[in-house]
Amino acid sequence: MPSPLPTIAGLSDLSGRYDAILSDVWGVIHNGVHAFPEAVEALRNFRRDGGRVVLITNAPRPSGPIIAMLDRLNVPRDTYDAIVSSGDVTRNMIAKYQGRAIHHVGPPTEDDALYEGFDLRRTGADEAEVVVVTDLDTDDDTPEMYRDRARQWLSRKLPMICANPDRIVEHGDKIIYCGGALGDLYSAMGGMVHMAGKPYQPIYEEAFRLAERAAGQGLTKSRVLAIGDSVRTDAAGAAQFGVDLLFVTGSIHAAELDAFGKPDPRAIADLIAPSRARTAGYLPRLTW
Repeated sequence: MPSPLPTIAGLSDLSGRYDAILSDVWGVIHNGVHAFPEAVEALRNFRRDGGRVVLITNAPRPSGPIIAMLDRLNVPRDTYDAIVSSGDVTRNMIAKYQGRAIHHVGPPTEDDALYEGFDLRRTGADEAEVVVVTDLDTDDDTPEMYRDRARQWLSRKLPMICANPDRIVEHGDKIIYCGGALGDLYSAMGGMVHMAGKPYQPIYEEAFRLAERAAGQGLTKSRVLAIGDSVRTDAAGAAQFGVDLLFVTGSIHAAELDAFGKPDPRAIADLIAPSRARTAGYLPRLTW
């Protein structure tokens, strides 16, 4: 049985133990519609006190457009030192398809920046050599709606590059499916799926490198804190990379954990336990 998790009032209770933070973005800093002012304040205060903050996100676009989105949501740039996205990692994965045909799944133009500078042809699945999934085509879609298309991909033995390993995300007051849910469906059907982003190590290695660059010195993992709201990506990623976790309960797990009512610390510990994350504490929303 997992040990009870530490009870904390805010990030300030932990800040002296860490030199750098690797923070999730969607679900921690904003919900896709508006920023969480308390979370912004917490990260700015951590930086004010000398800590470094690198944002680490499974957004399937390069970090440039993510910074522009944060600007629109009124997340000041002094909230963070650097950002690395699943889209950045995905670009490295699709680079080997230069001059070849790919089949894109996701919003038709929103993810164009993912392909900038590459000599690629975006075609139907009948011509493509790989399927690149950024998200489902619309926010109302479910993975099951793609089963027939996935059968066609599988019949041609097409590999899939999944630019967003998240299964679900909080969008305003709704929970919507993400690219990772389609990747799971294709894998279950027997397809080959290459996942970018969290919880996989390349994105953490790049985030750690950026944190060290911002700090101007080497860092030790024991003094680095990951913050996130997903067991599957954030908790598992922190555990595999060897850093502590601050878990945000009030996003995709809010209902099952009664995050804003009377949460049961044992239920939270049980939820996180399979990831084997070293949990420094939990909060419904990130605050200082």
